[in-house]
Amino acid sequence: MDYLSKIKAPIYQELEEFVLRFNNAMTHSDGLLAQALEHIRQRGGKRMRPMLIFLIAKNFGEVSDVAQNAALGLELLHTASLVHDDVVDESSERRGQASVNASYNNKVAVLVGDYILSTALLHISYTHSEEIVRYLANLGRTLSNGEILQLTNIRNQEISEDVYYQVIMQKTAALFESCAAIGALSANTGEETVNAAREFGKNVGIIFQIRDDIFDYFDSKEIGKPTGNDMMEGKITLPLIYALHHSPYESMETLAKKVKSGTINADEIAVLVDFAKERGGIEYAERKMVEFHEKAQYFIDHYVHETDIRVALQCYLDFAMKRTN
Repeated sequence: MDYLSKIKAPIYQELEEFVLRFNNAMTHSDGLLAQALEHIRQRGGKRMRPMLIFLIAKNFGEVSDVAQNAALGLELLHTASLVHDDVVDESSERRGQASVNASYNNKVAVLVGDYILSTALLHISYTHSEEIVRYLANLGRTLSNGEILQLTNIRNQEISEDVYYQVIMQKTAALFESCAAIGALSANTGEETVNAAREFGKNVGIIFQIRDDIFDYFDSKEIGKPTGNDMMEGKITLPLIYALHHSPYESMETLAKKVKSGTINADEIAVLVDFAKERGGIEYAERKMVEFHEKAQYFIDHYVHETDIRVALQCYLDFAMKRTN
């Protein structure tokens, strides 16, 4: 099924306008900054976050100028965080494209990230909504805290599913949660509705991250990162956490500690990948996605009434779980 076309159908014009605004915000006339911004612009992406803002906004009213500026501010904030994350993670690639720090250097990447963040703040101010400004300011804090928690967790020898969820709640889930809440706020809905939308976004975000983590156990050019990349960066995700807890082998636990200490090699990662698959880690992660899908479904069933928006949000939810890249 072509999920993305169905998701975009009710908001196609609004999304086109957003892309124009985003490209304009990410354009500069001077030298190195202009080159770096163009490099990031070429990355494109599916625009999952602005699409969620617009669908929720349209479900409760219309995609106003407030919604456009909020979506632009959030997407720029997210873009800046990715540029900075690549510096922190020493990543040379972002979704199949050379990272800014790899194409230039860390100094340029940090400064470009700062420029994008400042541009995000500028456009958020154009919403003239204190509540939306507060949401996005808190999102920036949460994303940074999530990164710090993840770094702390890498050094922590304990392998915990609870900590895994703490990290993804403050990273991917927080982004989608904010998108849904901001979409509802832009349409001037009540507190109950905003909370329901926020819960929907949180559950979608968790599904999105679990699916992303599952990708790390398979080799695919579409995904844009090599198998075991998370483990090479010191991250142990849900499939392996499950396998380690339910099939305790001292040899596998020793390798997992090498992941945490950053001393593991590619062959040892391949052993852990196979172990997670053989011991039901992928199936467990998929069952967890189904649980969060059921929670997210409640919002669609009880708060979405227009047929075209209902179809789009259902496809959005299903795509988060079934996507292949």
